Amino acid sequence: MFSFSQATYVLLNIFMILTIGYLIGRIEIKGVGLGSAAIFLVALVFGHLHTAFPNTIFGAEMPKLLQNLGLVFFVSSVGFIAGPSFFHNLKANAKSYVLLGLVIIVTGGLTCFAVTKLSGIDAALSTGLLSGALTSTPGFSAAKDAAGAGREALVSVGQGIAYPFGVIGVVLFVQLMPKILRADMDAERAKISGNSATVASGSEKSGKKLFNIEEFGLMPVALGILAGILLGSVNIPLPGGSKFSLGNTGGPLIVALLLGHFGKIGRINMTVPKTTSKFLRELGLVMFLLGAGFDGGKEFVSVLAQEGPILFVYGAIMTLVPMLVGYFVASKLLKLSLLNNLGSITGGMTSTPALGTLISSAGTDDVASAYAATYPIALVSVILVCQFLVLLG
Repeated sequence: MFSFSQATYVLLNIFMILTIGYLIGRIEIKGVGLGSAAIFLVALVFGHLHTAFPNTIFGAEMPKLLQNLGLVFFVSSVGFIAGPSFFHNLKANAKSYVLLGLVIIVTGGLTCFAVTKLSGIDAALSTGLLSGALTSTPGFSAAKDAAGAGREALVSVGQGIAYPFGVIGVVLFVQLMPKILRADMDAERAKISGNSATVASGSEKSGKKLFNIEEFGLMPVALGILAGILLGSVNIPLPGGSKFSLGNTGGPLIVALLLGHFGKIGRINMTVPKTTSKFLRELGLVMFLLGAGFDGGKEFVSVLAQEGPILFVYGAIMTLVPMLVGYFVASKLLKLSLLNNLGSITGGMTSTPALGTLISSAGTDDVASAYAATYPIALVSVILVCQFLVLLG
């Protein structure tokens, strides 16, 4: 007979989810698959089993640290990957990124407002749907703060219902669009590579030999996350008594972009080998998906049964409308290349999983620059829009 501790049950659940998720993610239909995002769906099922069968192997509680650690690993690795080309790309397309981030979030806000008025549901519930549709934890927190103790539970309900499609919808979109358009991916990669002039870093830029703390580049990552968390914890007062902060996503991303761009602090090498950054990107992504899916699965079935499947439809609309409008604006008005467009969409939709999928399907890390440039605009906008929608309702 096996005898397992609670910690062992947690480990068994984690690696069962990862194993099953990766196997399902490899299944493709006409070249389109879920990839790493399948881990989210498997974790969703395990989260439901955790609630339904608490006294079994599924009853082990997943540590909250898993999701948070995964998120900072992912955004930091994206920052180090995008850093060398980020500012060149930002300079060339700054107005486009700002406009696109605003268009996507404002369109999402208007869609949410329309759903609230036409359906008659509470504004706190519909704003929760919007934060889930955009997979935005900062937006979710802002909506809860604005709703207050009496209505914050409605925000949580909306977030839980809309979040799964918010993840899967954007993941599928960034894979389907190149196939629908029958895009020449070699040509598209050449376009975005041309827009991302690689800047030599570290000792190549200075001409001096830099000092390496260790060979894998883990110290720069640790320093970037440390400084990023501190930066993300700074609260900026907003009108109405609310506050804004970059949080554990925006702070580490910005610091990693700066470290990735300059490549050094004094004579200390701050570059991260590509093998390390790519490994941490994938590790961080699957940890985040596992934690987010498990948490979402705990109440997903019961909430959906209680509130009705129409809420899932409303959430799907709030994912699809801003994404499609953003794609049209980027393509037809801003004339961005396809991969620059899709990278910007993942940033504007604040979709961490979709960026991971896009990097894999596009076959280039250069799309990370577009994500990193659009994301901060979307981050600020979604916080303000979510607060405004709750207060307006």
